[in-house]
Amino acid sequence: MKKLIEEISIEKGFITQTLQVIKDAKNRSQQTPVELSAIGAGLHHVYSGMENILKRILKFKGVPITASSPSHKDLLTLSVQENVISEDLSDQLDSYRGFRHFFIHGYGVMLNDEELNPLAEEVETVWKNFINEITYYLYIMMKIEKGRIAAQKGELITIDDLTKKIEKW
Repeated sequence: MKKLIEEISIEKGFITQTLQVIKDAKNRSQQTPVELSAIGAGLHHVYSGMENILKRILKFKGVPITASSPSHKDLLTLSVQENVISEDLSDQLDSYRGFRHFFIHGYGVMLNDEELNPLAEEVETVWKNFINEITYYLYIMMKIEKGRIAAQKGELITIDDLTKKIEKW
């Protein structure tokens, strides 16, 4: 679990830096193809980073993930099925997944601010929603892990005790 949290923390750092780049590009006085490309690349990197976090968590859980599968859409579906993220968050991420596909297979000069700005305006909120759900998921996983360790040591941790701790969090 410690290694997983370290890997997620590193990814968080890169995403946080990328969000600042997006903000800086959005705040420029003109939105030329250079700024739009920077925003587009930033959105792509933020979404890819969130996918990386989901893959790491699924791998930690023992869910088989290979380089060729699952597809990006399947990854979101699998993350919902494994209770890593909510259906609502998956729906939010799906817009960025679609944009990522367009960005990878298109040209920066094809970007326009009318399509890009709504995604750029919401990306920080989506990121906060994502990291809140991931943090909560990891918290639950740590509690389960601590319960297993305690059980191995012969200590008694009840469901009620665990529920109370989760509610306080």
